[in-house]
Amino acid sequence: QVQLVESGGGLVQAGGSLRVSCAASGRTFSGYSMGWFRQAPGKEREFVAAISGSGLSETYAASVKGRFTISRDNAKNTVYVQMNSLKPEDTAVYHCAATGAPVNTEMALTTRTYKYWGQGTQVTVSS
Repeated sequence: QVQLVESGGGLVQAGGSLRVSCAASGRTFSGYSMGWFRQAPGKEREFVAAISGSGLSETYAASVKGRFTISRDNAKNTVYVQMNSLKPEDTAVYHCAATGAPVNTEMALTTRTYKYWGQGTQVTVSS
């Protein structure tokens, strides 16, 4: 069982930066592939970024590539997403997710790949 708790959301102006974090319970964090998804009001949850257990492989949605960076610190059981050049359309609840199963690039993009989910943290970007 893995529990995920997000933090670091908030209100930021367009063009600004924010870093959200996800702390995981358990002793085998490096064995889990991690993903970030977001959900805006009235929209489906969408993929943002994913990172392998080792941290050596990263995948990004086209809408955030070049602006967002996913990273992890396995010693701290934490995964991060650094968000730069934020836009109003980035406004959403950001959720982290984890899976212990092997994940390829295609699988990392879909919600059904992930077994564990956090409650989310709100990110609001004002224009």
